Amino acid sequence: MRVAAALKAKGGDEFAKPGSIIEVKFVKGESLSLTASRLLALMILTAGGDAWEDRPHRMRKADIRRGHKGNERISDMLEELHRTLFAVDDKSWRGKKATTRFSLISRSREESEEDGEAGWIEWEFTPDARRLIQASETYAVLNRQAVLGFRSSYALKLYELGALRLHRRHSTWKGDMASLRAALGIPPEVYTDFAQLRRKVLEKAKAEIDQLAHFKVEWSEIRKGRTVTELEFRFEPKGAPDVLDTVDELDRHSSGRKARRDGTVEDVAVAQSARALPGAATKSVIKPEDRTFPRGSISFGANDLLEIGRQFGGGWDVNMIADAYRDHMGDRLERLRGAKMIASWRGFCEGWVIRRGRPQ
Repeated sequence: MRVAAALKAKGGDEFAKPGSIIEVKFVKGESLSLTASRLLALMILTAGGDAWEDRPHRMRKADIRRGHKGNERISDMLEELHRTLFAVDDKSWRGKKATTRFSLISRSREESEEDGEAGWIEWEFTPDARRLIQASETYAVLNRQAVLGFRSSYALKLYELGALRLHRRHSTWKGDMASLRAALGIPPEVYTDFAQLRRKVLEKAKAEIDQLAHFKVEWSEIRKGRTVTELEFRFEPKGAPDVLDTVDELDRHSSGRKARRDGTVEDVAVAQSARALPGAATKSVIKPEDRTFPRGSISFGANDLLEIGRQFGGGWDVNMIADAYRDHMGDRLERLRGAKMIASWRGFCEGWVIRRGRPQ
């Protein structure tokens, strides 16, 4: 919750989601639609470090509509969140193994103006959800643009699982087919043939994650005879150039994203009006927030970059990582600005730990 509060105060697109909520399992036969999953993510983003408190939270409808381009009704998404049941392993009053089933939302109010963009929604998390959030010892840092950019609910769920495990010593998730279905919310009667599940769920989810997330995903299939019994997913941070491609993609319009992912479209030529005319004088105006990576030590005057190095550098000397980053990026570093530079630096720090391990 402290991380969630800090990210919310900082602003930007990153927010923290408790690991306990990410790993909560759907009751058999139930799952959230993509739109309801996005709404839940926005609710957690909005609540921030106060999500565990017994009080209402509020959000403008305009903030929800911004991520939904169709005619989905917010009331339908709220009702879906109310009726969807989740399950966690627990103990009974006698100390026996038990399963607790609960919903995440206990109460909601939706303003009923005809112009939905002008209205607000208000909601409260259930006591079970608040206890789960407060007791969570892990969290995942998610990107709002990525969350709203996914077109598959299974891809979004796998993205959350990957973000949760990315910085662990073993950044993997392993489970049998029943565990996979429970984790991703795949109904038992859907994709009963594994070849179909691989094609319709796993390959599509991987393609979206590789395009929109700050990490990549691979999986191994564990078999008994010819039957796939278990899957092991591996999550690995992207290198600096790939992170820049991801930041560019998140800034682009979602229209044509699948075609760009499949490599079936060509880059659009830069408009002549955006080019400098021959012989024309140009003046580069760099905004304060569009600064470059510092040449010397980042221990002074670059607190945000220093904090990223400390958080994701695995305990290595941050300036040592910074020197390696400069060598790796070369001339490209001079052209990096703002959010792209920060995303690239973070990706390099994450990859450094994967390659080097942690200092002894």
